[in-house]
Amino acid sequence: MLRIHFTPEDLVRTRLACRPDPLWEIAASLHRLQSQLGRWAHAAWYRDARAAISAQQLGSVVRTLLLPLFPRATYFPDFLTPAEAGHGLKSGLDAILDTPPARVRHEIGLLAQVRNVPTDMYRLADKDVRAELVASLRKYHNAAIAPYSDRMQARVDAECARRGRDLLHGGAEGLLGGLGPAMRWRAPVLEVEYVGGVDRDLHLGGRGLVLIPSYFCWQKPVSFADPDLPPVLLYPLASDGPVPEHRPAEAPLSALLGRTRAAVLLAVTYGATNSEIARAVSVSPANASHHTTVLRDSGLIVSHRHANTVLHTLTPLGAALLRLPDQDRQITVQDG
Repeated sequence: MLRIHFTPEDLVRTRLACRPDPLWEIAASLHRLQSQLGRWAHAAWYRDARAAISAQQLGSVVRTLLLPLFPRATYFPDFLTPAEAGHGLKSGLDAILDTPPARVRHEIGLLAQVRNVPTDMYRLADKDVRAELVASLRKYHNAAIAPYSDRMQARVDAECARRGRDLLHGGAEGLLGGLGPAMRWRAPVLEVEYVGGVDRDLHLGGRGLVLIPSYFCWQKPVSFADPDLPPVLLYPLASDGPVPEHRPAEAPLSALLGRTRAAVLLAVTYGATNSEIARAVSVSPANASHHTTVLRDSGLIVSHRHANTVLHTLTPLGAALLRLPDQDRQITVQDG
């Protein structure tokens, strides 16, 4: 159990990352490659990733370098998931490259306490060797993660919309209280079911906490082992289960609105912008804008402008249309 202790200042400074962290997703996806756990939820990705790794001749690098560095264990080196990756892959990889050699040696030593590591792994303290690691991480990301980036962002967009509602109605404590099932808010402590049965306390001490929703993280959240690093908590997005590839045309909402427009209406459930709708429904932003215009003119959604973006939300009539049995709300778009 990981117990995260909050002060009033920490509640104010807690925030939710609203885009996937590329290095944390690399780590979590490599864990998926090593385990049957969660395979059903990532079956399509697993198939595509293995094919891409083979086609781009990355199999040896993944087996001999990446998997030993990112084992499914109670620990892997913290320097591999720097906070700078929140600003994008390049920033994160640059931070790995700039990690002080002493820290690299220390964290490889910690890894050696939980897993057997090749002796030459300590060579990562050499910046030139670390540059080869950075190049390998970039190639793996391009092959296995980047093709799923829109899907990942759409899931994170939906999560941020849901958690935004929790924050609006209940403040930071409402946000923390809705993160389950592996996390329980018992003020002022967030109890987290942690990987490997680790039992420890993390005192935020006014630093706040960054919550990072993850596409590839499975069941139990993950955090830095070093309590002196900026506090983060990577947690799994709730699984939607396998997505059906076909949907009968006579489904009530699809029959009424058409499959694409029905999917757009569903995407607006928790509030969404045109770009978020485009990612969720796999249409162009211009096409998304066209559909939202039709839905707005029909009285199903309302649009609010904030700076350079427009947020679409449901009207009571739009919400009423979505009050259908669950089996009639899983819509896969096959047409325009």
